[in-house]
Amino acid sequence: MIDLTSGRCPVCNGKLKLSRLVCPDCSAEYPADRLLSPYDDLSHEDSEFLKVFLTCRGNMKDVQAACGISYPTAKKRLDALLAALGYIDKNEEEFEMHIFTAAEKDSVRASDIVRNKLYENGGQATVYSFTGEPCVIKANPDGKMFDSDKLPPKYGYAVFDVIVEDLLLQQPNYRARKGMGRGYRLGTGKCTEDTVVGAVGKYYFGKSTGDSVLDPVFVLAAILDWAGIAHNRRGYIELTADYCAKRLG
Repeated sequence: MIDLTSGRCPVCNGKLKLSRLVCPDCSAEYPADRLLSPYDDLSHEDSEFLKVFLTCRGNMKDVQAACGISYPTAKKRLDALLAALGYIDKNEEEFEMHIFTAAEKDSVRASDIVRNKLYENGGQATVYSFTGEPCVIKANPDGKMFDSDKLPPKYGYAVFDVIVEDLLLQQPNYRARKGMGRGYRLGTGKCTEDTVVGAVGKYYFGKSTGDSVLDPVFVLAAILDWAGIAHNRRGYIELTADYCAKRLG
């Protein structure tokens, strides 16, 4: 029997297309003229991986367990599947997971939690601001920094420890205003030290009162919410009950 599962002609390797549709109940036939979809072109291996991925609802840990493979292997197979479907460039540079190690698994430090979750997501994730704006974050192979399409390349995971340790844990109800750096200098208006923007400016970047500061709060708040550390509310953030239990329990 000729194997047509590749979607290619076994004689000339041309791309196959549908020329007729047949009703299995009454045998009526109808002419058709369209190419097979990318899903019809998938190899058996890619097709089976897609079924597992969907069954596991995209949870890579469950995919690893179901397939009996390591995370790097699961990531490579997912990348191969996405490339076969045309969602990523086959020549796109892959994130080198082998040089990005996870932090201590049971650590309660905000920096380690964010880093580990990013590692579990293959070194890249999309988080969403309070208004629903998507922000792509990517792990830097040095294991200390991360990049975002909405931030300048100056941020490391330690910034989340500043927000949690130097700000939220010092505030009543573990809640703090986000603040604003645009139009204000450190220590004035909406950029006081008890805001996220002010705390990051002072304790992470080492700014002094009266200095101008960057305003990364909407991205950092989105990441903390994505990581389950703090709720991203309108105008403020607050530690989640789960994180408080881990951190203070």
